[in-house]
Amino acid sequence: MTTPPAKPNGLSLDELLNVMDRTSANLERLEAIWDRAYPLLPAGPSAGSTNEYDDLTRAWNDLLPGLPKINGWTITESLPSMDSIGQSYIDYLEIGEPPLPLEDAKEAPGRALAEYRHRLNRARRRAVRERIEELITKVDSLLPQIVADSEDAPGGQPLSHAGVSEVEASIAELERLMGDTAARQGRWNDLHRHLHFSQPHDWHDIHTVDWPSVKPDIEAAMFSEVEPLPVPEVDLGLAAAQQPAGSASTALNWEQVKSGDFERLMYDLLRNLPGYQNVQLLMKENAADRGRDVSAERVITDGSGSVRTERVMVQAKHWLSRSVPPEEISGALTRLALWEPPVIRGLIVATTGHFTPDAVAWTEKHNEGGKMPFIDLWPESKLATLLSERPWLAAQYGLR
Repeated sequence: MTTPPAKPNGLSLDELLNVMDRTSANLERLEAIWDRAYPLLPAGPSAGSTNEYDDLTRAWNDLLPGLPKINGWTITESLPSMDSIGQSYIDYLEIGEPPLPLEDAKEAPGRALAEYRHRLNRARRRAVRERIEELITKVDSLLPQIVADSEDAPGGQPLSHAGVSEVEASIAELERLMGDTAARQGRWNDLHRHLHFSQPHDWHDIHTVDWPSVKPDIEAAMFSEVEPLPVPEVDLGLAAAQQPAGSASTALNWEQVKSGDFERLMYDLLRNLPGYQNVQLLMKENAADRGRDVSAERVITDGSGSVRTERVMVQAKHWLSRSVPPEEISGALTRLALWEPPVIRGLIVATTGHFTPDAVAWTEKHNEGGKMPFIDLWPESKLATLLSERPWLAAQYGLR
């Protein structure tokens, strides 16, 4: 396994993670110092300090250079002085006022540590997000192939399959990328046990039980975009009370969306549509996607309460200058066969433009003939309707 190359003006991902890991170790030591020092601070009038607290203060100051700046900010303040805290209690007692500002000052190092931890985790998520997406895609693609190819494999010995080592390496790297940014609540122990024995039935359990249970933990380490979208300084209540004039725009600015972003938009859209589950973003921009960009399970219910799910593939066509012809749809059907089993029962072709009349006629004939998979065409007009019901997605992707 090779390390991704360094970016032109920065560290490689591995180098950056090494720095972050060391930073986290320094932060752990500072948190341990604060846990010991805080109970030693005076809770009332007193004078002087102790040798233990002074030593903790020196150790704190020695460790502070081990916290690099994050977006220009780091912790620079030393621990509060025991003697100053005790004397301040005396001063507040003399003037007969509650020492509320003093209590706030005593808590300041703890708040600073929590703020730095938050910033460090956020920076790590940003750094690893793209690589985690690549590895999830790889594991999602390899597991069905391994299970399908292992049906006739003899039991009692580790499975011999080219994808086994790739999945093992991918999962190991995913854990490295996650670090301590997300709790491991899934079946991690079972996953590692099944990887160790690596027999055909172990890989079946990995595919059907273990991997689906740990995947939310991995995604939690990847998705944490908490920075707000830029908005002007305005009081929304006052602005609304003025009853602003004019009309609301309806057109979506698709020119602002890149091809890879359109795929992610489709991913986010399906995650927010009722009746879809287990939505997966499968390939990066310009990758050999073999006819699929997003995968999902469509949940179908009837009046009797029966529920079934069907596998659906979504192909995103960010075409602004030309319409999608029938050969693109028929070609997608041919390529979908490469990803079975499990069987694909639905294909959604979504475009930021339009479909040619021939493409619409070809699709209708295909569906009326009862052929599988059933094809849904989502032109720009349908996307506009779906996004009008979810305006936050349109705003998030700069469409308005």
